[in-house]
Amino acid sequence: MPDQEHQVVASGPAPTPREVANVRDTDPDAPLPRSPDERSADGPFAAIRLATILMVDDDNVMLLAVEAFLDAVGYRKFVTTTDPTETLALVDKHRPDVLLLDLVMPGMSGFDVMAQVRARDEYRFLPIIVLSGETDPAARLRALEMGATDFLMKPVDPSELQLRVRNTLAFKAYQDRLADYMPVTGLRNRRRFEMDLRQMLGETSDSTASCALLNIDIDRFKHVNDTLGYRVGDALLDAIARRIERLAHDVEAGLIAAAGETDVRVNIAHISGNGFGLLVACLRDAGNAERVVRTVLKGFAAPFEVDGHEVFVTASIGISLHPLDAKDADDLLTHAEMAMYQAKRKGRGHHEFYSQEFNARAAERGSLEADLRRAIERSELEVYYQPKLCIASGRVIGAEALVRWHHPRLGMVSPVRFIPIAEESGLIVDIGRWVLYEAGRQLKKWQKQGLGLSVSVNVSAAQFTRSAILRDVRQLLSAAGIDPAALVLEVTESLLMSNIDEAVALLKAVRALGVRISVDDFGTGYSSLGYLRWLPLDELKIDRSFVMGLPGEKDSIAIVNAVIAMAHALNLEVVAEGVETAEQLDALKGMRCDEFQGYLCSPPVPAAKFAQLLDAQTAQRLDAATPPA
Repeated sequence: MPDQEHQVVASGPAPTPREVANVRDTDPDAPLPRSPDERSADGPFAAIRLATILMVDDDNVMLLAVEAFLDAVGYRKFVTTTDPTETLALVDKHRPDVLLLDLVMPGMSGFDVMAQVRARDEYRFLPIIVLSGETDPAARLRALEMGATDFLMKPVDPSELQLRVRNTLAFKAYQDRLADYMPVTGLRNRRRFEMDLRQMLGETSDSTASCALLNIDIDRFKHVNDTLGYRVGDALLDAIARRIERLAHDVEAGLIAAAGETDVRVNIAHISGNGFGLLVACLRDAGNAERVVRTVLKGFAAPFEVDGHEVFVTASIGISLHPLDAKDADDLLTHAEMAMYQAKRKGRGHHEFYSQEFNARAAERGSLEADLRRAIERSELEVYYQPKLCIASGRVIGAEALVRWHHPRLGMVSPVRFIPIAEESGLIVDIGRWVLYEAGRQLKKWQKQGLGLSVSVNVSAAQFTRSAILRDVRQLLSAAGIDPAALVLEVTESLLMSNIDEAVALLKAVRALGVRISVDDFGTGYSSLGYLRWLPLDELKIDRSFVMGLPGEKDSIAIVNAVIAMAHALNLEVVAEGVETAEQLDALKGMRCDEFQGYLCSPPVPAAKFAQLLDAQTAQRLDAATPPA
């Protein structure tokens, strides 16, 4: 049923037939007179007394009588008119829950009114009760054929009128529930939210006010369904809905108290399977939308207690602003959704505001994806190699294989641009397999040359979760005939922890082939050392973000020291990534780190240039071994 409260029109003499419609909302605090039947119906029917009733009849006495009959059992909101030509405008303005309509009126018949109302798609199911003195059965049949919900003969019996209105509204409430609300959470659905949004934007005439629309998408919700079951998933959605309701209250109270946003209004909805909408209307300062987002994100910090489980979830939030980003409801919703997907690309628990620049990037992304699909067959991809050096000896002992894209029009495209596209589109599986085979062929060449090098290859989540990597490694080892101990597969800790049992089983199967396993970017995901003892690993790589703080930051020193000590206790080799200065290298040497890679030695380079690095290293060793003349 509509949420808006109708304004009270000052009372006065009874209106004449040509006066505009009266809107009456009697004192809501007054006790509600009830018949004995109504007292027993409080549970199922109490809420429907909040309904708005529109009455159209050229007989003003009849209007007053019907209103009195309904007021006697607690109905409070009435809109009346004696001019049938005003009906559609009043329906648009007040969105009544039921229309009481006379058939025979001067200027426009009730049949014409019904035809006009039913012609509008949004009013096809508006309940219409005909109150008429027309005794012709044909007229009654015609009214029902045109969509009348019920038909009452004048003079109206008060008790029958009360019961017919009550039952009609009760059935409408049930229909509204099915049509406008999500069964799991009881919140408005997307259809109803869109209707409310359009109405709200239509009422926003103050050009200085803004609206913020948040698209809140629950991260990794499918994982909850897959691991705990759909019953727990539904219970979690309901718990999230209740928390968002509390957050909406906190948002409104906070904006009023801390930001002076006294006119602000907050509405929420359940707009998709695991997505929610939060609308903040009548903002005087659009900058306060950031305050709203912080409140919502903070609200997801605490776990949810669901069916005996403690569940932690995060939310990705996209925000669009009216009128800055969009003037109408459809664009506002679309832009918020686009911004939400952009937030998801940044990782879990992030938020992103929509902008025209982002829209342009989305178009560019589509073009890049199309080009990337053809990049392998056009030989536009190339594997580069970044040296891995032993810290103690300074010798190159391995390389990390990294893909690069030579775009025919754009030149060298940064992996930061095309790797996320490859992951989201599924192309990363084909690209990852190609890189693995190319790196394997290069490793075979180096082994034939007698070089004791290892090659590390990154494994994407898509390759890992589909177990494709196991099949690909078997095929590579069989076809290339390389020493498997020289091949290192790098996986991220967040990938491993997404399903620890499955990860352990798959890693054991890969290691059984003789291939080594490395954890890449350690410390940026779950930042936990405890789980390492459960995983069949050979190497751990310290993320560059910790190395950057060496040697000056005490926190970085403490973290790197702890990681190295724990890894060595578990017999793991430790590689530091992103080493750029001699001071960083000296600090790592003092902490007994095993290997490093970074720009201090070399950026990733093509295989031919990598060979030059090896030749230069060999030449240095020969010079050092040759005694002076």
